[in-house]
Amino acid sequence: MRTICLYFEIHQIIHLKRYRFFDIGRDHYYYDDYENERSISDIAERSYMPALNTLHEMIKENGKYFKVAFSLSGVGIEQLELHAPQVLEKLQEMNETGCVEFLAEPYSHGLSSLINEECFKADVKKQMAKMKEYFGQTPKVLRNSSLIYSDEIGLIASQMGFKGMLTEGAKHVLGWKSPHYIYHCALAPNLKLLLRDVKLSDDISLRFNNPEWEGYPLFADNYVNEIASHPEASQIINIFMELSALGIAQPLSSNILEFLRAIPACAKAKNITFSTPTEICMKTKSVGALDVPDTLSWVDEERDVSCWLGNPMQREAFQKLYGVADRVRIANDSKINLDWDYLQAADNFRFMTTKPSNVGLDRGIYSSPFDAFTNYMNILGDFLNRVNRLYPEEIDNEQLESLLTTIRNQSDEIERKDKEIVRLRAMLDKVESKIEENPAKKAEISTKKAEKPVKKTTKTAKKAAPKK
Repeated sequence: MRTICLYFEIHQIIHLKRYRFFDIGRDHYYYDDYENERSISDIAERSYMPALNTLHEMIKENGKYFKVAFSLSGVGIEQLELHAPQVLEKLQEMNETGCVEFLAEPYSHGLSSLINEECFKADVKKQMAKMKEYFGQTPKVLRNSSLIYSDEIGLIASQMGFKGMLTEGAKHVLGWKSPHYIYHCALAPNLKLLLRDVKLSDDISLRFNNPEWEGYPLFADNYVNEIASHPEASQIINIFMELSALGIAQPLSSNILEFLRAIPACAKAKNITFSTPTEICMKTKSVGALDVPDTLSWVDEERDVSCWLGNPMQREAFQKLYGVADRVRIANDSKINLDWDYLQAADNFRFMTTKPSNVGLDRGIYSSPFDAFTNYMNILGDFLNRVNRLYPEEIDNEQLESLLTTIRNQSDEIERKDKEIVRLRAMLDKVESKIEENPAKKAEISTKKAEKPVKKTTKTAKKAAPKK
């Protein structure tokens, strides 16, 4: 039986402010608060809330039949907490239905998986803690930033305990194979791979409102008929996209939500079900290994990482940033960590791209890739100075880790002793309280103290003895 896996990404760009060379060393705040509030409020009103309300109604209308999955970047959650908490409240409400799964992804929506394994693991674990905090779920399936994947990244995901991972059903990787089956990582057979159906996903997210597209207008019954037309042996149809596609990329006036709402009924008529990624990983066997020696993603025609690292400017910024990754991780300073998360976001490198793209790229305040590079490098220069002031460059990573371990151990020992003092004081207060409550016992203790003989020393005893 065919099943549809419907997944949406929720991530928000953190807009950097205009930062001049002469601001380095004087201004340590890098963000455009006005633009961040404006953009997240706008996208919540025009996309997130209408889309989530529709998906929630679809769950209510279809019971346990309809299911959906989400992943939220940590930096996106922070923006929602500040400016659009109603989105998180709606997701929590949807979570209570039992028909929603939340996936793991890097907290920063960054590119650490391409360069630093420990940084990548820490980034994912930090986001997983947020999923546990908000939704009570411990993610079992990983979705890397922009579906970035390779055999090596899959191996890391497997070692972290994930059951599955989402990635792109790219033609240059699949060859003659179909994305409608479960595969497994070539280096870790226990990690299952769910591959995005590029055409069916982009029909909704990119082409739905395009009158020049040969499939326009797209109706739910035709869409489901295309799914049903795939070979009988097909297992899964993975439809993955950004949630902002519903309302921003495809405006609400295009009736995109009405189209979406009609899909479950059409699918049920064709005996097609809905499943979450974990359900598919647990119930469906892999048909074989998928070899991905080179990194792929869901961005641009090449489906690789060239949109972030394709030119010398991007690579220089990338190397400079991750050159201090281990120091930032070892130091674990709260203010540095906050900026580290925001500066890692892949959008910062995308703004520097010189590649032509079929998908429009809004560079925000930047007039060109070089402008984006210059502004980012000014901010990065100040950030690196702050890291080096905290922990001078002449202290290597091993020395720094040893020093900080000693400091943390001493801090832990002090904390344990403080707790022991508090415990003993509580016991003493409890004993004294009981004595105060019992006058007879208090009098008895006082009498015993008064009657207790004074113990004499040997010298005193000799002086007191009678002479013979």
